[in-house]
This record gives sequence, C-alpha cells and structure tokens, in this order.
Amino acid sequence: MYVGTQLAARDDDDYRVWAQLGIKHICADPETKLGTWTLDDLKRLRDKVESFDLILDMIQLPLPSSPIETATYPDILLAGPERDRQLDAICQLIENLAAAGIPAAKYNLNLIGIPRTPDELGRGGSRNASFRWDKTDQKAAPGLAGVLSEEENWERIDYFLSRVVPVAESNKIRLACHPHDPYTPPGYKGVTRVLGTVEGLKKFVTLHESPYHGLNFCQGTVGEMLDNPREEIDDVIRWFGSRNKIFNLHFRNIRGHKLSFMETFPDEGDMDMARSLKVYKEVGYQYMVMPDHVPTIDGRDPQGVAFAYCYGYTAALLQALDTY
Repeated sequence: MYVGTQLAARDDDDYRVWAQLGIKHICADPETKLGTWTLDDLKRLRDKVESFDLILDMIQLPLPSSPIETATYPDILLAGPERDRQLDAICQLIENLAAAGIPAAKYNLNLIGIPRTPDELGRGGSRNASFRWDKTDQKAAPGLAGVLSEEENWERIDYFLSRVVPVAESNKIRLACHPHDPYTPPGYKGVTRVLGTVEGLKKFVTLHESPYHGLNFCQGTVGEMLDNPREEIDDVIRWFGSRNKIFNLHFRNIRGHKLSFMETFPDEGDMDMARSLKVYKEVGYQYMVMPDHVPTIDGRDPQGVAFAYCYGYTAALLQALDTY
C-alpha cells in the first residue's frame, strides 16, 4: 500500500508538490477532451508524469460520476443506439492503456450523479458535504435515464461487463468500478441503484469473474451503505479484499450512517481508519490509498492544504502500520 492522489494537477507545481510530499503514485488524465484520448495522448501523459519522478498508476475511463445528462458516452448505460460503438471506444482505450504501460483504470456506472443535500458545518467551520434523506425531494422526477428497474439496470451492467472484461483480461488492465454514492432507496429519481449496497457490489464483482474486474473501493461510500459503519466496515473490507477485488482505495470517512451522514476528514469520522488500514494489510491490498471528497476549508489554497493534510495523515498511518 502507498499514498496516492487522483486530483487533477492545476499546473506543473502540483506535480512538484506531490513529489516533494512523497506521493509517488497518481491517477491522472490527458489534458485533451475526455473520451478523445489516443495512444499518443496516453504516452505523453505517462512521460510527463514520469518527468516529475512520479508513477502513473491509473486513469479514468470516460465514464465519470457525473449525471448521465453530461456523459461523454451516455448510450452505454442508456442502452441507446450508439451503445456498441461507444463500447468499442472503451475497449480500444483499454488496449491503448496496455500499449502505453498504464496498468489500471477507474470508472463509474452512474446515472444520477452523487446526490447531496446542503453542506453542513464541520470542524472549525469547514463546509462538509452531507446527505440527509429527509431533506431530499423524495419524489424528484426521473431524468434522462427515465424509470429504470433493478432488473434492467443489471442487464445493462452485465452487457457492459461482457464486452469490456475480456478485453481488460487479455490486456492485463485492472478495471476498478466505484460504487453508487450514496445508497438511495429503490426508484429515487426513477432509478434503482444496484451498486449502492454491499450485496449489489458482491453480485457485481462475481459477474464475468476475472482478476482484472474489481472495485475502486471508496470506504466513505461503502460506509454510507451501512447502519453502523464503525462496526460493519471491516468485515466488508475483508470480503472484497480477501477475493482480490480492491484495485484502488478512496480513504474517506463519514459521520453518520445510511441515508443520514456528513463527510469528514479521515481522522474525525465514525469509522476507525487506523483499524481499517490494518484490515487492508491483512487481506494483502497493495495499491494506492488516496484521499477523496475532503471538506472545504479556508485559506489561500483550500484544496491543496486539505488534501496535503490527508496525505500526511495517511502516510503516518501507513508508516505506523509497518513499524508496529
């Protein structure tokens, strides 16, 4: 395990800062438009990252966490007329990753984005993302995805996996899918989110079984699925980790539980992150441990400072884990 980051570099100084902070491994994307990346784009990105003495562990597929209305390849999840052509483009990108020497890709299978209610005040007046089911419009109208049942959602996911997993396996590229964030009751905004529960994630990783088909395991998002995250999370980590289904780790904490939570810095939430890190080590997890969704703080560089705090906290936990 090692500290990583998925922040987009604002300029070359960000690459230098990461190297200076001891963060050698990153997830990054070419600067050209999402979904248009060529093999040359990927090679240029890898070469640039390596010029700062960093390692490009992963990119994202053009299947991000934003709502389907803004998606680059919407027909993959909408089962639209361009689905097969868009899947061909994903498969070509996977082949290009192998040719460029980039071993992994993260992605989402998201239709309604990441629902949240208004930010709440956290430690020292930070602004923290939150989700309170009783503050949502529980009868919100469906969007572009329309009304999508659990069965149809699984059929579309199965079709996607049937196309991309064999290509990933033949090219030895690990595909890491992010869970649906957060859990929402069936039918919210017309959609039943099948990757928003632990049981759904278990079903997902056993479809089209492959050592190259797994999760971008967001501990914060998984905690949001649980009634008692502090007591339940470690067994969830063991289930997926012991099966080698965790390919990237979003090391994020929350205060609360299913349908009512606030995101926090990793050291102040309900989950015992030091204890969880011991479980990741126990199951042999070996890739990036990265901050995610940090609270908004004050100052001249809120994002940079907040993430730097999380890098240091995570690095210290990893060092202690190796020492004691």
